[in-house]
Amino acid sequence: MTDSDAPRAVFVATFPMAPGTRFDWHTHPDHQLAWASSGVLTVVTAAATWVLPPTRALWIPAELRHETRASGRATMRTLYIRPDLCPVSWAEPTPVGAQPLLAELIAYLASEPLDPERRTRADAVLVDLLEPVTMTTIDLRLPVEPRAREVAQALAEDPADQRTLEEWGRHVGASGRTLARSFRADTGVPFGRWRTLLRLQAALPALAAAEPVGNVARHVGYETPSAFVAAFHRETGMTPAAYFRAAGSTGPSSSPDAVD
Repeated sequence: MTDSDAPRAVFVATFPMAPGTRFDWHTHPDHQLAWASSGVLTVVTAAATWVLPPTRALWIPAELRHETRASGRATMRTLYIRPDLCPVSWAEPTPVGAQPLLAELIAYLASEPLDPERRTRADAVLVDLLEPVTMTTIDLRLPVEPRAREVAQALAEDPADQRTLEEWGRHVGASGRTLARSFRADTGVPFGRWRTLLRLQAALPALAAAEPVGNVARHVGYETPSAFVAAFHRETGMTPAAYFRAAGSTGPSSSPDAVD
């Protein structure tokens, strides 16, 4: 085998994604590093959902079933990494910081032609740059009971809907008490917290796209930005701005009601 025939450890693919693009549930035989060079990506697995601005990428281990979405216009640059040629073997999805050097290296690996020696050196640098970062996910399950699930799906379409469980009950033909029991039994949390988690999850793509916090708060049903920020801090331990701050400067905010 000549140097030019040597197997490549990393292959880079670029996917322009129009608003609403969805790569439905699928797997890859290779590890994947999903990164948005522009816009915002959402990666969903059976266990969690990650919202990724350009300051974050997500390591997705080989054969893990997942879905990738873009609510707005985005460009995904994804790296497919052969497990047998990669020293990294994280078994779970792992967010990493997408620092400018990593972005430049991805562009370098995507360039053609690139001789095998340079590619091998670049692959080694890539491994050095994969630094995990803390990223709290906001996850929730949908209820199984049909009437409660109808309520959940309606709220997913319009998180700002302010109807109470009693009002929803009249809409779907169940008592508020029945719906409350179904939400707690099927999702593990009471309805009030479930709706809070839904609103925060719905807010993440807009926050990642740097939409003003006040606009995002109103869109998902909060009367004031401070109420939204307080709920966000309560669930994640940080403010919205800190959540998406560049790698290396993340951390809980010292002011839970500060509007970043």
